[in-house]
Amino acid sequence: MLHDADTVECQISDAAMDILGGVKGTESMARQAQFLSLRDAVEGLASDLFDKGPCVKGQVVRIFTKHIQKLPPPPTDAVATGPELGADQAASLRVIAEARPASAAQ
Repeated sequence: MLHDADTVECQISDAAMDILGGVKGTESMARQAQFLSLRDAVEGLASDLFDKGPCVKGQVVRIFTKHIQKLPPPPTDAVATGPELGADQAASLRVIAEARPASAAQ
């Protein structure tokens, strides 16, 4: 990574890269390909960490699992009812109901 004309060294742990890639236990031979596929995300994390910390010449930005935000679980197919149903959710449900063919409604 570059900061002005200076090169800032960055490192990411194997575990952090696996979490970022949504996999577990990547073999060491596949790490380079994994990094290349995740490079933009890794560089974004490194840049964010660098911006948050003090700028020290020669520092190494290290990314660990604690720096990877956990993604929220995927939404369930359960239909919300009652007061917890927000306006956006209700509109989405209406669109789904209107788009569903009559034979699928049974």
